Amino acid sequence: MPRQNSWDSKLQVRIANQVDHITATFAAQRGIEIKVVPAGGGVGYMYAEGQLLVRDNYVEQVYGILNPGREVDYENIDRIVPGVALINQEPAGERPTVVAVLETIDRIFGTGIATPNHVLTVAPGGPCPATEPEEVYDDTEPYPSVCTGNSGAGVLVYIADTGLLADADSHPWLAGVQRAQKPDGTLQPPDPLGPPGPNGTPTIPPYAGHGTFVAGVVRCLAPEADIIVSNIFKVAGSALESDFVIELSQALALGVDVFNLSITTQTRTDLPLLGFDGWLRLLRQYKGVVCAVAAGNNGDRKTSWPAGGPGMVSVGALGGDWRGRAQFSNYGGWVDVYAPGRDLVNAYATGTYTCDDAPYKGQIRKFFGMARWSGTSFSTPVVTGLIAARMSRTGENGQQAAAALLAEARSRAIPGVGAVLLPCGGHCDKAGRRVSCARCCDPDR
Repeated sequence: MPRQNSWDSKLQVRIANQVDHITATFAAQRGIEIKVVPAGGGVGYMYAEGQLLVRDNYVEQVYGILNPGREVDYENIDRIVPGVALINQEPAGERPTVVAVLETIDRIFGTGIATPNHVLTVAPGGPCPATEPEEVYDDTEPYPSVCTGNSGAGVLVYIADTGLLADADSHPWLAGVQRAQKPDGTLQPPDPLGPPGPNGTPTIPPYAGHGTFVAGVVRCLAPEADIIVSNIFKVAGSALESDFVIELSQALALGVDVFNLSITTQTRTDLPLLGFDGWLRLLRQYKGVVCAVAAGNNGDRKTSWPAGGPGMVSVGALGGDWRGRAQFSNYGGWVDVYAPGRDLVNAYATGTYTCDDAPYKGQIRKFFGMARWSGTSFSTPVVTGLIAARMSRTGENGQQAAAALLAEARSRAIPGVGAVLLPCGGHCDKAGRRVSCARCCDPDR
């Protein structure tokens, strides 16, 4: 059957499958219409129709353009972070589209005064990860493996993601990892699985297990780090920018040392995310906190956000041999470092997964608590874990540890790729064999 959405014909089939799932889930679960702007066979960006993020000192003017002929209704305005407000379009009467409103605002006030409420996502193919999860044998060990010499003790890592699976602590290296709390102090629900299938085992929805996999990678590099996993990306592995920055702002009060953000988007007019920029102004008041952010999987050099923002540690992915850039990884001068991101193995759900993307759409895969997965979603927690481990060894804060590791990565840059960080140092001797783990875990190194 031919597709009915006007944007679908401009997208690769695999990416169109993903976007269909995201837009349908937002409509069903949140009643929000998500619009898609295609670019180059992929997704340029996605945003919520009827919502705008705007700088505080332009709220009244923008409200009048978004809701023509109406007085400002402050119940339709939410301050999501100091300096930035979310304006909702009033439902009744003729309503201009967000794009039309933004064109008017740009013409009158200049670009950057207001932006769409962008969708940030862990979805495969465009943003992250690059593949759907792949099967591995039961009892397969994680890869990269648990590095017991790097403790990470005393370091708090906050992973904004899809949440934590209910049985995550059945994996020894994930014991003690916590779910984030809701504003009322109760724990967020676990990352949910679907109903049992014909064989009685749970079905695994798309994007489920992503947060658990990311937490597992961090813990393998820093086994004693304190880790909190949030479920902000619970709508088809995605969240609106406004919801995202509100949760990150609340997390600052926990005393977080390292934020791991395995999400990305491109933006209208290629400007930074307005709401996230507001959060960064807050972050600068917390000395030493660092953010490791996925560069994204579009396979091009165009800047993705929030990884491209100032002060972010933007992480691309190396291929399976750790000597070249993964084909899917974004790249360019805005990417700070590359780490292994192809065919990593870590904790996942137990159950059956039905592939949602071409060319494997409809294929059923069976999982037994572990999976192989690829993407800058997973190279990012490699870097996060290395930062946490170094903090524990040296007493440096997050920014200091990240700066030292990036200097080390640049000293080992791969021509044609860039600065590189590898688990356990990743050094090779003259015969091409990797040097043992003891070298990178040596506190005198």
